[in-house]
Amino acid sequence: MELSYGMLKKLLKLVVGFGLLSAMLLGTAQSNVHFYDFVVKESNFTKLCNTKSMLTVNESFPGPVIRARKGDTLYVNVYNQGTYGVTIHWHGVKQPRNPWFDGPEYITQCPILPGTNFTYQVLLSSEEGTLFWHAHSDWTRATVHGALVILPAEGKTYPFPEPDAEQILVFASWYNDDVMELMKVDLHLGGVDTFSDAHTINGEPGDFCLCSKETTFRMSVDYGKTYLLRIVNTVENVNMFFAIADHNLTVVGWDGSYVKPLVSSYIMITPGQTMDVLVTANMSLGQYYMLASPFFDGVGDDFDKSIASAIFQYNGNCTPPSSPVYPTNIPGFDDIGAARDYTTRLRSLASEKHPVDVPQNVSTRMYITVSIQMMKCPNDSCVGARGNRMATGLNNISFADPDMDILQAYYRNISGYFETNFPDKPPNFFNFTADDLNDRQCHPRRPGDEGEIHPMHLHGFRFYVVGTGAGNFNNVTDPLTYNLVDPPEANTVPVPKKGWATIRFVANNPGVWYMHCHFDKHMGWGMDTAFIVKNGGTKESSLLPPPASMPPCGPDSLHGLRQSSLQSRLQKQE
Repeated sequence: MELSYGMLKKLLKLVVGFGLLSAMLLGTAQSNVHFYDFVVKESNFTKLCNTKSMLTVNESFPGPVIRARKGDTLYVNVYNQGTYGVTIHWHGVKQPRNPWFDGPEYITQCPILPGTNFTYQVLLSSEEGTLFWHAHSDWTRATVHGALVILPAEGKTYPFPEPDAEQILVFASWYNDDVMELMKVDLHLGGVDTFSDAHTINGEPGDFCLCSKETTFRMSVDYGKTYLLRIVNTVENVNMFFAIADHNLTVVGWDGSYVKPLVSSYIMITPGQTMDVLVTANMSLGQYYMLASPFFDGVGDDFDKSIASAIFQYNGNCTPPSSPVYPTNIPGFDDIGAARDYTTRLRSLASEKHPVDVPQNVSTRMYITVSIQMMKCPNDSCVGARGNRMATGLNNISFADPDMDILQAYYRNISGYFETNFPDKPPNFFNFTADDLNDRQCHPRRPGDEGEIHPMHLHGFRFYVVGTGAGNFNNVTDPLTYNLVDPPEANTVPVPKKGWATIRFVANNPGVWYMHCHFDKHMGWGMDTAFIVKNGGTKESSLLPPPASMPPCGPDSLHGLRQSSLQSRLQKQE
């Protein structure tokens, strides 16, 4: 008998009271269980003097915050009342042996169709700090996202002094137009510019944008108190600098793990990254701008230059200035040195209570080029250089969504939906970071780095960023610079402009796990792949069986109505 979500919810609440949940139902360590309902639907919002309808969860932008403790289990029932298929990804959650609920469209599941629902089981394990959830279908992440706060386990504390209060800050992109329509135009024409119209902090563009000053987000603080800022960057296609005027920031967490306290006047955060930051209200009573300002190191000058603002506002009797204090310490749009200096100073906490386990003996090595290229269009009909279309790739392979999710095809041994011959090195070696590389990009299918930071995100794992540097990677000299003692542990790594980054992880989580650039336009153009991690030799190291209620592979937002490939094949087998 298959239990409905409502029946399961009632049953689990009864069982939890007797402490029998893990043994009877989940097979995981005993933990608290949380239930959430997400209603995905179109809602009206007004920004920049413009009212539009956009996809949201529970009619909020950003979406609802999920709070849990380390090791807890979440059940999130997603009701799709929108017009597109949608999925939800639990960004940074490893989901041990449980990829069925990871969420990326056509990787671990097909979309939740309009008018249907699907319940996600989210297994928290070693994650602690701030993560987030977001839609993982097409470009719907732009409006469907929210923070995921993971507190220390019961009886445990932070590895830093308890803050007096905390505040979530979510950075996002605002488009006056429908993002799905923009995506269709972009993919049809092969790379047309689709810039956002503003950036937002907690849904508000702030003082420097039209029709926005009255709704600017304000954070009220008391003099002398210390606040934990949980910062999430879910901006679509650009990195962000963040600073608070006249206040130092102390970074204590990155991507759901702790780091050695790093004092800085600013941070640089890429899409897909989260940061935990302490700030003490120790300046004169008044108002101070908090700014989220773009960092763009790509070719040309084509990006949304809008600066999102919020106000760090002291409580108490004082005469506020005519305008909040403006940060003089925030780097410029193209300050590559400031971005690089910040990211290279991050280190894991590496303490007795929060140890690191950096792999020392590597059994498998991969050399992957991250590139933006051109692909030939019939009759030079696209908008890219020489009539070609923009395409992205890893080791000269541009990913294309299959008709059925890879995980089901792999689990049921159905051929034709993926290949297992991804190369462990590029097909040709040359200077991938050469200054004249942009001219070479007009040659179809030639690999190379465009010269822009690419935030690469890996599902199902937390990895150690053991090294980063400029120029082509040298496999003799560059490993000598690796940090194998206290490298930061993350789920998203910024691969620097005209440079390289090295990550290490142990492939101990069976399943199919997505790896992709967290710029949605680059992911849509093909800068992605999937790792298939095979079962170990025991039940405890093997993939969990699929739930009975996986969404069928049917209509989706790009290709229109079609029959479910999986259902068709299973019917033929019967």
